[in-house]
Amino acid sequence: MDRNALIQYVRARRLAVLATLSADGHPQAAVVGIAATDAGDLVFDTTRGSRKFANLSRQPRVALVVGVDWGDEQTVQLEGTAAEIPQDDPAVAAYYDQIPTGPERAAWPDIVYVRVRPDWGRHSDYRPGSAGVQEIPLA
Repeated sequence: MDRNALIQYVRARRLAVLATLSADGHPQAAVVGIAATDAGDLVFDTTRGSRKFANLSRQPRVALVVGVDWGDEQTVQLEGTAAEIPQDDPAVAAYYDQIPTGPERAAWPDIVYVRVRPDWGRHSDYRPGSAGVQEIPLA
């Protein structure tokens, strides 16, 4: 899997499990609706008062798993750096294009948009006759 295949994979699934660290160092996970920009960045929304936002504001390194339904026996693991982005960022427009319910939440007073720039990835494919597990070149 290369970056373009990763983008298509994320766009086809639209859900991920996001892992962050709490203030006391405990892992926390949440399901997020996620979109991929043409550059391969990932975008999701959350609320300013959520645990995930507090966690990534303090420690921007995050991990994600995309393809969590296992219906096709594939998954992608990603690690990267998260940052809040403004609502007028082009990445938010990509999010709106891919997540049908995204624009409905735009009016929420505490909505926040987050971009994750992945710097490590692994694709696991356990279908019969598949390629197995491979690193995704993201550099």
